[in-house]
Amino acid sequence: MKEIGSQVTIAMDGPAGSGKSTVARRIAEKLGLLYLDSGAMYRAVTLLALREGLAADSPKLIDRVKACHIEFTDNGRTILLDAEDVSVQIRTPAVNRLVADVAKIPEIRREIVNHQQRIGAEGSIIAEGRDLTTIVFPNADFKFYLDASVKERAKRRLAELQAQNENATLAAVETEIRERDGKDTTREHSPLRTADDAIIVDTTDKTIEEVVDFIIAAVCESV
Repeated sequence: MKEIGSQVTIAMDGPAGSGKSTVARRIAEKLGLLYLDSGAMYRAVTLLALREGLAADSPKLIDRVKACHIEFTDNGRTILLDAEDVSVQIRTPAVNRLVADVAKIPEIRREIVNHQQRIGAEGSIIAEGRDLTTIVFPNADFKFYLDASVKERAKRRLAELQAQNENATLAAVETEIRERDGKDTTREHSPLRTADDAIIVDTTDKTIEEVVDFIIAAVCESV
């Protein structure tokens, strides 16, 4: 395998359940890159809002996001908020309920983009989310868009919920996924879309390792 340079940016977008988080994490481990989990950053800000009793659209929250420091360690496995490890705290039900409201605020998104671009400027990364190839890193060295059928994505999400002992049906999860897709692709600020120069990867009938190997091969052919 070829050595990845000291300043390479791999950006990856895709809808919920497309496998991008797992794929990005595996690639980070295999290539020794920092994994930038954009969703975790919005969760960290949401945790900040909850701790300080600030509304999602509060000017005070926007100021706090500007002033706070967010970083990843251990190849992205750990997220630090003002030097505190909040990797566990950002996955609580309270954060789950509020994160969508926080993430849709344009001023919050703008400040998170600034944080993401700062992290990207510090070294080689693989970053995944919904606006990484189009807004955050439009000049990324490599761009990928992961997708899968709604039914397959719903099956994956249902398996996750069942592993957490949560009750759900495939039909209900499919409906939730379609609604999430609609919100992500039609929102006014930073909608989910495929960058013109992104490589599209349909993960419907592929294993995680097959997708990982495909992307690594595409990257290593060019570095």
